[in-house]
Amino acid sequence: MKKEDFEVLSEFRYQMRRFERFSQDAIQAEGITPLQYLLLLHLKGFKGREWANVGEIATRLQAKPHGVVALITRCEALGMVTRVQSKQDRRQIEVHLQDKGKQILNRLAALHRAELAALNGVFTVPVISTQD
Repeated sequence: MKKEDFEVLSEFRYQMRRFERFSQDAIQAEGITPLQYLLLLHLKGFKGREWANVGEIATRLQAKPHGVVALITRCEALGMVTRVQSKQDRRQIEVHLQDKGKQILNRLAALHRAELAALNGVFTVPVISTQD
């Protein structure tokens, strides 16, 4: 790899980290944790419906189901989500956003979208040369 390749990778990682720091600060200003935000985001962003089950959330968060259950419990105690027994499969528990969770998510998503727009072009795929 050439020096320029490392410069491209370095800049890409720097911008990713800057966005992550922005995100953490914005999320904490709302009084929640980054994982709580991701739970809300993945519930709202689940394809085809407005809820997800524990296993689906665990997959999206790349976390263990028992850890996700604890996260859901904390979010439920804060009034951001609720658990509902599935009507189709009574063994399944659906996790739904509550109004409080939707309001927090909408505020944070708007901030994140604006920040991503400001970074226009930064998150392109770096092209790495294959020659020395």
